[in-house]
Amino acid sequence: MAAVAVLVPGEASSQTAWRPDKPVELVVPTSAGGNNDRMLRLVQKVLQDHKLVTTPVLVLNKPGGNQHLAVVYMSQHAADPHYIMMTNSTLFTNELNGLSKQPYTNLTPLALMIVESNAFTVSTDSPLSSMRDLMARLRADLESLSFAMPARGGVTHIALAAAVKAAGLDPRRLKIVVFKTSGESITSIAGGHVDVMVSSLASVMGVAQAGKARVLGIAARERRGGAAANVPTLREQGIDTDGVAAWRGLSGPAELAPGQVAFWDETLAKVFESGDWKDYLAKNDLPPQHLRSRDFAKYLQGEYETTKAVMADIGLGK
Repeated sequence: MAAVAVLVPGEASSQTAWRPDKPVELVVPTSAGGNNDRMLRLVQKVLQDHKLVTTPVLVLNKPGGNQHLAVVYMSQHAADPHYIMMTNSTLFTNELNGLSKQPYTNLTPLALMIVESNAFTVSTDSPLSSMRDLMARLRADLESLSFAMPARGGVTHIALAAAVKAAGLDPRRLKIVVFKTSGESITSIAGGHVDVMVSSLASVMGVAQAGKARVLGIAARERRGGAAANVPTLREQGIDTDGVAAWRGLSGPAELAPGQVAFWDETLAKVFESGDWKDYLAKNDLPPQHLRSRDFAKYLQGEYETTKAVMADIGLGK
């Protein structure tokens, strides 16, 4: 993984003298208003409020091409540590689908900030009350339900396809409707335009707690705590899969120097430990999971191999 800056023990402390000396740009690969956008704007707030960065911190929304445009934009700023992008498993799926010629290793992993479960959600008016109901409906007519998600071939599509395949059905015949943001998907199920939303659990817990949506199940090894404690896993409902993780992290461009990686390693760890970030995790019922650059790189390698295997199994890879 040539783009990953690896630090040997003791090296970080000797090279943390680097600090940003011009505006820092936080790149959101999706439109304003969605979950990714809100997360990165919180990072911006913490960096500024706690004076972790003394130069201006800007947020740039760079949607398009299922996040591909943002990755290309980052490639144009190689070796410049003033550019940080919000990354997720779309990096993998774009590459594996052949939608992007930019491998995920073209970015420098800086910090894993969130790992969350994919959820299956319907409106409160839906006749579906469980994942068993959903699968029974699909067995009767595989094309009778429409599914809202951010992209074809993305992590939510993989989670849905894995569940459908585990039920002995053909995931390639599913009716998929793509929306740019989780907010648009929520509006679509609330308005009855789409039957089921597949998304991160954090994207829907707010509307579920407000009584405007019902979460049927999550693709995870075990139940979550807090407000989601009553949401069963797929396995609890007879569906033999955990899907893949919906992670979110922060990455820089390729060719960063060790001292630059070390600065962001320390700084983003402080963001994670801030009261604002802890409040964000608690509000969204997200477990506190953080990895620094070196461990994040290892995590990405493992998740990439898992995602590749699942996509090949369900016929979504190139």
